[in-house]
Amino acid sequence: MPSSADHVGRQPDFATLTSPKWRSALARLRRRPEGGSRGRGLLLGLGGLVFLGVTFFIALRVVLYFKQVEEIGQLLAGKLLGMAFLAFLGILLLSNLISALSTFFLARDLDMLVAAPLDWGRFYLAKLGETVIHSSWMVMLLAFPLLSAYAVAWHGGPLFPLVALGALLPLLIIPAVIGSAITLVLVNVFPARRTRDILGLVTIVGAGGLVVLLRVLRPEQLARPEGFQSLVDFIAVLSTPSHPLLPSEWASSMLMNWLTRVADPLPIALLWSTAGAFVVMGASLHRRLYASGFAKAQEGAGGFVRGASWDRVARWLLVGMPPMRREFILKDLRTFFRDSTQWSQLILLGVLVLVYLFNVQALPLFTGERVPVLIITLITFLNQGLAGFVIAAIAARFIFPAISLEGRLLWLLRSSPLDPVAMLRSKYLVGILPLLVLAVGLTVATNHLLRASDFMMLVSVLTIVAYTLAVAGLALGIGTLYPQYDTENAAQIPTSFGGLVFMLLAITLLAVVIILEAIPVADYLRATQGDVAWEVGPVGWAAFAAAALCCVLAGWLPLRYAVRRLRTLEV
Repeated sequence: MPSSADHVGRQPDFATLTSPKWRSALARLRRRPEGGSRGRGLLLGLGGLVFLGVTFFIALRVVLYFKQVEEIGQLLAGKLLGMAFLAFLGILLLSNLISALSTFFLARDLDMLVAAPLDWGRFYLAKLGETVIHSSWMVMLLAFPLLSAYAVAWHGGPLFPLVALGALLPLLIIPAVIGSAITLVLVNVFPARRTRDILGLVTIVGAGGLVVLLRVLRPEQLARPEGFQSLVDFIAVLSTPSHPLLPSEWASSMLMNWLTRVADPLPIALLWSTAGAFVVMGASLHRRLYASGFAKAQEGAGGFVRGASWDRVARWLLVGMPPMRREFILKDLRTFFRDSTQWSQLILLGVLVLVYLFNVQALPLFTGERVPVLIITLITFLNQGLAGFVIAAIAARFIFPAISLEGRLLWLLRSSPLDPVAMLRSKYLVGILPLLVLAVGLTVATNHLLRASDFMMLVSVLTIVAYTLAVAGLALGIGTLYPQYDTENAAQIPTSFGGLVFMLLAITLLAVVIILEAIPVADYLRATQGDVAWEVGPVGWAAFAAAALCCVLAGWLPLRYAVRRLRTLEV
């Protein structure tokens, strides 16, 4: 790509280079919504406002609690802000790895931009800005209620938004430059399509490592200084994830200096000088390697064929099954494991399950003191709700997109002599078996850690099995009624309007089941506290039967409507 000295003519500015992107965004916003889309937008907007409000309320309570601690309140508040910025920094680095690959090598406008007599520096800055926007909007959304809570608690003043923006901008630019540089080097080593698979796997592993790191640090210890043996141990915990060379520490120090009226320009100088130096180094690397990397990206569009040994094993395991259903199951398994964005998320799922078990084990229930049976039973019962929420989230990610992933090829399936019931049954079977194993294993493991009674263990296992069977049918049925056939990325399908409807229905079903089962569980607790013999009475059996009926209806009715929708689908 030629530099500005290689040709004569005025170069376009940053706004001109990015105008197709922001003009398209403005056109979508100005488009008059239809009745259905207007309702969906209003519902999503209200959900976002509720989320921001709840996050702000929780953050404000935590910040005010830390502020009221004598002598070390300011230190605790700065520590909390530094840990939040450290988490943001890790999330941004992982997000920029994927975003940089799309913006620098796989975007549709690259053919015209690379062929144009455009200065390489302007091109790099335009694409770097696009990468920052794509990868940082979620972090900015999360940072808004947190920083608002600090501004309210510490009386930041009218200029605090400008100070916060001045602290966040370098924090967004530095991981974008690092992620773009790593992606640039990888594309020069591997084809771009292969690099996407590698970066996807690295992102999942890195996100899992970040979650484990933040959980092992146990930030809740900061709220209980009396739990430490000495002041030295408490100070050591305060300095655990901190380092004076981390940009997250500079950003938190800059904001806390403003809130506590401390005039120290060093964090500001460190932040902006480091961001500027990183941009210069990233531009230099871009000038040397981008041309060869872009050429290799165009050569890497081919795919690769996986071995068929697992196919023979799967056919042996499915022997005796009707051929149509067996072939559908094999097709879904091949599609799942060929897409690295699908199977690699199993790593993150495993990490989240480990963190969930770690949280249960870390509960201060069995520290030598005698814990009442009421507390243990109550926590065990509420653990059903948490496990059910986890199962619903997993079903939204893996079962809900099943029909939508068929995409435009669904017309081929419908034009063939195919029974839609067979297709739905195969997809239900592929999704429900691993989900049942995970649900039962998670419930048994957590109840074992909580030392639940035999009655609560039986109730928990039967409840989670019934709820899992229901939520799988609910996810598949709602996913068929609200498909997203034009979406290529499976991760975007659960965030659609249909995904929101499914999660609302799944949480409602979970709440109804918990409320109904609370009746016999409350009778069991009263009998246990009175040390009397107890059996499930007529009211208890009726409550269990009502909960089971709700699960059956929630799983069967959506599948029935899904079959009707597929049979009436025009091909």
